[in-house]
Amino acid sequence: SYIVYAPLIYGCPSILYEGKPVGTPDAGAYWRVISQHGVSAMFTAPTAFRAIKRDDPDAARLADYDISCFDTLFLAGERTDPDTLAWAEQSLQRPVYDHWWQTESGWPMGANCTGLGARMAKLALRHRGIEISTGGRRRHIDFVEMTGGKGVTVYAQHEVVKDLVAARLEAGGDIRFEVEGVRLEGIGGEEPRLVWSGGALACDFIAGCDGYHGVSRASIPPDALTLFHREFPYAWLGLLAEAPPFQDELVYARHEAGFALFSMRSPELTRAYVQCRADEDPDRWTADELWDELDRRLAVRLNRGPLLLKSVTPMRAFVAEPMRHGRLFLAGDAAHIVPPTGAKGMNLAFADVVALARALAGYYRDGDEAGLDAYSDTCLARVWKVQRFSMWMTRLLHRDPAHDEFERRLQGAELEYLLGSEAARRALAENYTGLPLDLEGV
Repeated sequence: SYIVYAPLIYGCPSILYEGKPVGTPDAGAYWRVISQHGVSAMFTAPTAFRAIKRDDPDAARLADYDISCFDTLFLAGERTDPDTLAWAEQSLQRPVYDHWWQTESGWPMGANCTGLGARMAKLALRHRGIEISTGGRRRHIDFVEMTGGKGVTVYAQHEVVKDLVAARLEAGGDIRFEVEGVRLEGIGGEEPRLVWSGGALACDFIAGCDGYHGVSRASIPPDALTLFHREFPYAWLGLLAEAPPFQDELVYARHEAGFALFSMRSPELTRAYVQCRADEDPDRWTADELWDELDRRLAVRLNRGPLLLKSVTPMRAFVAEPMRHGRLFLAGDAAHIVPPTGAKGMNLAFADVVALARALAGYYRDGDEAGLDAYSDTCLARVWKVQRFSMWMTRLLHRDPAHDEFERRLQGAELEYLLGSEAARRALAENYTGLPLDLEGV
């Protein structure tokens, strides 16, 4: 069974408990086993927790045992009813995963790993695919069908920041915001330092995750970096509005007046964009004019509401090579920016961080620097593939003022081929949902 063999394969000792969770002698049986044996994670059926909740609704038996070793509860066997799930979370004050499986392997293989995904599992929106609009007609591309199960997760970036900050603070970490006078010293040697007004930190390594305008990349000698830039002659004029999305999936539109995108931030917030001039003044547009233009280009009638934000997003592509200099490792926007059309910016940053985390783990666990040495090449191989896809999506759907009618006809033919070819739609789905993490080198 999954419970027995998976921990053994991974090298974890397992405690197999046979018996009722209540009446042996009371509803504290599980807590006794956890306390006596230092159990960190437990798999059990929701039925067992329903019995504990019935016999000890206030979870009074928990106070009899020290379960500080316990991290995670998996309720597995059938889907957990909401009341029992909420009771377990409130009583234990620990992550509780409704694991949903019986004997099949599908759900355990596809479920979220423990860690930072608990809020995302509850709050994120799940989409099967996207729609592409052209000539006033919308065509759905089913990513789940095309990729064998991979869809789209909509989870706002500021929510990810909340999760990361909360996890760091819970682990006892020290986070400093709005620090001034930051600079990096000695990144080419064995003892780099992070220095700021009023303090300094001696480091083994520095992860430069401070964005395009941060100090990390600027600390690398210019002759040690090769920078690749591509600027676009247009931008996105976007709105964020208190209006429920008119449907559950994104719409990408190619229109004679320019590109448009319907998206959402949550079930209550609509996010949408229209292509505009690179030097567009957002104040030139009234709210009604922007809503009208979105409806025209998307060939839909969006739900309208008060605007929370109206802004212009520049369109550019950027890559810095290599992504390592001495003891400094660049990650995310500090090393690369992709056009937003492919929805790959945060995905690509996560891939960098996963690669760096694995490389650092190998160094500290085994004294092996091979992963650190391979970091830049490993990440850049993915970066350029994602740049290719994002550039392709951008050129496919935007109206370039430099193009003549010949180029526009070719663009239209490319889009028609995509919508009519299963192979082309599958390639789009594979790239949009995220390429596999090829991290063999790290």
